[in-house]
Amino acid sequence: MEVIASINKDTFEKVRKYAMAAEKMERFEHSVRVAETARRMCVLYGEDPEKGYFAGVAHDMCKDLDDETQISLASRDGRPITDVERKKPALLHGRAAAVKLNRDFGVTDADIIQAVSYHTFGGENLCPLAKIVFAADKIEPGRPQSTPEYLEAKLSKSLDELVLEVVQENIDYLNSKGKVVAPQTLSFRKSLQDALAKQGV
Repeated sequence: MEVIASINKDTFEKVRKYAMAAEKMERFEHSVRVAETARRMCVLYGEDPEKGYFAGVAHDMCKDLDDETQISLASRDGRPITDVERKKPALLHGRAAAVKLNRDFGVTDADIIQAVSYHTFGGENLCPLAKIVFAADKIEPGRPQSTPEYLEAKLSKSLDELVLEVVQENIDYLNSKGKVVAPQTLSFRKSLQDALAKQGV
């Protein structure tokens, strides 16, 4: 695995090793694909590819922790735990990972913290890196729908257009399964629609 130059090498290696040990192997392999997809998207959309790779590797590092630990970690970020999250604490894994990155690994980069924290539901007014990691998580090549043609079509769009399509696909999927769509995801969709409207798209 190549060295991450603009991220502290030792910090990256500690996070990578923690994620590899804490996650089921299939999940870690997914995380690496998310990291590679995020890096590709960062190059395309003018963001730091090394931050994208780092956030991708780290994004699911708390997903296999027990519910109590995830709740305990996530509750430290200052945001309320929603009813949706309380009913299914595994949905807190991004917030938990962001807290852990900061507390245990000394990661202070605001974009990385936001990208990891918000990758499950999205949110309003996210930075470009957070939008990239959110989308990369949903479209990485291991996903059933993510054929080369699908990826090529997605990556031909502007970042906000791409992310809005991915958010809508996610909402449609949840609706088809009779699952609740988190309010944060609906707010995320609205903020993307508003941004595109301002751009005249």
